Amino acid sequence: MQKVAVITGGGRGIGAATAKLAAQKGFAVAVNYRERAQDAEQVVDAIRQGGGKAIAVQADTAVEADIVRMFKTVDRELGTLTALVNNAGTTGGVRLVQDADAKHLEELLRINVIGCFLCAREAIRRMSTQLGGK
Repeated sequence: MQKVAVITGGGRGIGAATAKLAAQKGFAVAVNYRERAQDAEQVVDAIRQGGGKAIAVQADTAVEADIVRMFKTVDRELGTLTALVNNAGTTGGVRLVQDADAKHLEELLRINVIGCFLCAREAIRRMSTQLGGK
C-alpha cells in the first residue's frame, strides 16, 4: 500500500523540505498551498524528478470547505491518507498587544488553531482504525 501524506503549507520553507523528505521516505505527497501555486509546483516537480509521486493542492486552511475539498482531492488522486503534517501557519505580522484587534486575532485563530483541528479531523476520518483506516 502506498503511504500518502498531506503537508499543509508545503510550498516553501519547512513545509517544502518536509514534503521532499516525505517523498524520499516513500510517501506520495500532497503539497498544500494557499496562494503561491508556482512555489508548490516547484516542490512537486522536484519530487517527481526524484522519482516520487506528488500533487499540488490549493486550499486555504482557514476555510473549512477548502480543507474538505483538499482531502477529497487527495483521496481521489493519491489514495488512502496515512500521514498529515499540519505545517501551515502565520504570525499575522508582529504587533503589540495594545495594537491588536478582533479581526486580526480571529484570522490568527482560524489559520493556526481552527484550521489545524479541521485538518486533523479530516485526517482522523481517514486514518482512524475505528473508522476503517489502516
